[in-house]
Amino acid sequence: MPDLSPLRRETPVEWRVEPDRVDYDEAVGFMEARAAAIRAGEAGELVWLVEHEPLYTGGTSAKEADLLDPRFPVHRSRRGGQYTYHGPGQRVAYLMLDLEQRGKDIRLYVCGLERWIIEALAEFGVDGATRKGRVGVWVDRSRPGAFREDKIAAIGVRVKRWVSLHGIALNVEPDLSHFGEIVPCGQAADGLGVTSLVDLGRPVTMTDADAALLRSFQQVFGEVAVDQT
Repeated sequence: MPDLSPLRRETPVEWRVEPDRVDYDEAVGFMEARAAAIRAGEAGELVWLVEHEPLYTGGTSAKEADLLDPRFPVHRSRRGGQYTYHGPGQRVAYLMLDLEQRGKDIRLYVCGLERWIIEALAEFGVDGATRKGRVGVWVDRSRPGAFREDKIAAIGVRVKRWVSLHGIALNVEPDLSHFGEIVPCGQAADGLGVTSLVDLGRPVTMTDADAALLRSFQQVFGEVAVDQT
């Protein structure tokens, strides 16, 4: 694990939890505007936690062959990565951070996102891990003679003028069957699947997940200022 200390700042990050589901295109527009304001010195950093109605997004590496039989809207995205699913029961966290003040290293930033998720999962007794050549955070569910690893959180980022956009998607209790209509993140190998905290037998609510994410974010990136509105 690399030294993540350059990712920390003393200035608290605004932490906002959206109470209602957010339209995906509106979310992207908001992120773009906020990132531009951050770069112009007109706004502070923000971590924005949302849920979306069921949809699929395809990043800059998305392959049409991985879009199997989608029954929900498909959105093209300028984030990195391939196809993924967003929907109720999944906590999407969009991060608009000034990476010029946080090490100016995209690989280090992604490592920080991974560590953030892994530390949050640990609060629920889940051993999340990264895998070389595979994006996201995974849980080993192998048994003797049967390899199986399931993705529990996806990562997809974009960096514009050293301000980050997009972020992570943690599966708390989504309908996992909705992932079956795409090849999630291009991972089609036998033994690779998708899971969630509830699927793993952890009776975790979205509020529980948010609290764990807040605590682990502070460990990796620094203090937050919670938006009470």
